[in-house]
Amino acid sequence: MTVSAKHVFARHMTAEQRKQAKARSKNLIAEYKTLQELRKAREMTQVRLAEVLGVTQDNISRLEKRSDVLLSTLRSYIEAMGGELDLVVTFPDHPPVHLNTLSGHDERSTSR
Repeated sequence: MTVSAKHVFARHMTAEQRKQAKARSKNLIAEYKTLQELRKAREMTQVRLAEVLGVTQDNISRLEKRSDVLLSTLRSYIEAMGGELDLVVTFPDHPPVHLNTLSGHDERSTSR
């Protein structure tokens, strides 16, 4: 007997948990589209980007589908398209802070 995911979620998750899961899924879908659309906007194919990075086209495809990516991987992906990754932290009571590094070796994170 087949049971739908919707039925399982309704039975085992609260309304709030289902709401949060739906919101998270929308974010994951948006993230997937963002990397893919960014590459397409730069008029690059997965094959070409793979050549620049020295990986296979399949690696690029899997990267674009991920919901969680290492910053170093994302930085390489962006730089291979000729861009630069800029990390900005925002707080409601503070001007934006541009992070230059996350390693702790260079703690000169400054506001621009």
